[in-house]
Amino acid sequence: MIGIGIIIPVLPTLITELSGEGLSKASQIGGWLMGAYALMQFFCAPALGALSDRHGRRPIILIALFGLGIDYVFHAWAPTLIWLFVGRILAGISGASFTVATAYIADISAPEKKAQNFGLVGAAFGLGFILGPVIGGLTAEYGVRVPFLVAAGLSLLNFLYGLFILPESLKQENRIKSIDWKKANPFSAFKNFKAFPALLGFMVPFFLIYIAGHSVQSTWTFYTMYRFEWDEAMVGYSLALVGIVVAIVQGGLVKVVVRALGEQLTVIIGMALWSLGLILFASANKEWMMFAYILPYCLGGVAGPTMQGIMSNIVPENMQGQLQGILTSIMSLTSILGPPLMTYIFYLFSGDKALFDFPGAPFALGALMMVAALFMTIRPLNKAISKS
Repeated sequence: MIGIGIIIPVLPTLITELSGEGLSKASQIGGWLMGAYALMQFFCAPALGALSDRHGRRPIILIALFGLGIDYVFHAWAPTLIWLFVGRILAGISGASFTVATAYIADISAPEKKAQNFGLVGAAFGLGFILGPVIGGLTAEYGVRVPFLVAAGLSLLNFLYGLFILPESLKQENRIKSIDWKKANPFSAFKNFKAFPALLGFMVPFFLIYIAGHSVQSTWTFYTMYRFEWDEAMVGYSLALVGIVVAIVQGGLVKVVVRALGEQLTVIIGMALWSLGLILFASANKEWMMFAYILPYCLGGVAGPTMQGIMSNIVPENMQGQLQGILTSIMSLTSILGPPLMTYIFYLFSGDKALFDFPGAPFALGALMMVAALFMTIRPLNKAISKS
């Protein structure tokens, strides 16, 4: 996550350098780059999840980490936008390893500890965004491609850590005997979960939550550079603050809130705070507001790992890898659709050709989606909690 965070502040500058376009148009290109990355994740995540159910988590994680390190080197020397797209596609294949990482957590967690431990994964994401964007913003002073080399080094170090230290988590008796490749894809894999109607009820809200989140993930750098004229360093500092709050919320607050309020109320309150944060981002007209409104938005992060823990407890132990593959594929599907959608909305409402000046329009759209997801989640939550 540090490696991913490093490249976020410099991506707009690299796109404008290679395309010769301004920020508004460059945001569209950035959306398609993120979509290409996610497209490969979407198709590869179930396959990696199934492979890890058969052969164990460790070898799949190691292969993916090594591939990601090599790919960052490839990015650093991409001479044109086309090669940048090729690099994003290769990175998407390796990035699908998040499926296996979350399955690893499910392997080593007791049922009552899963929400807490998925929260720790979220904390790792947050810590990555504390250091990554700051490192990216600062190393960009030495060249817009330097951060990619730093990210490559970190990924390869991570590969070495896994090679010499990371133990296997999946016991031999819990592994599947063979892989049905006809089912190891993001479409047919959904059929495996028809026996779990409570799980299926979470799918559409889960989809809306993550596509709404791309109003922030896909446009934050472009939006703040456009509206407040931030440079890479300032973008890095703002994302570092996001990382700090996310680390606190998901690293410790999830456990406290779930214990105090229960899983159902934690999810509902979290989604309400997500919605509020997006509305506030859309209406911000001063720099300090963007920093202040990070708090309610990130506090909403108690919902994600709690919902993930609820879904994990619905399926048997030998289907955890497949479940995480499905969830990663849903997130990847939103990442295919979300970045082009949100950056296009930003393009429509910014720049010289804007319908009218409202660069916060992606945040407003995200808030509407989040509210819809909130109401759609209540019924499956009631079913899942009543059966637990």
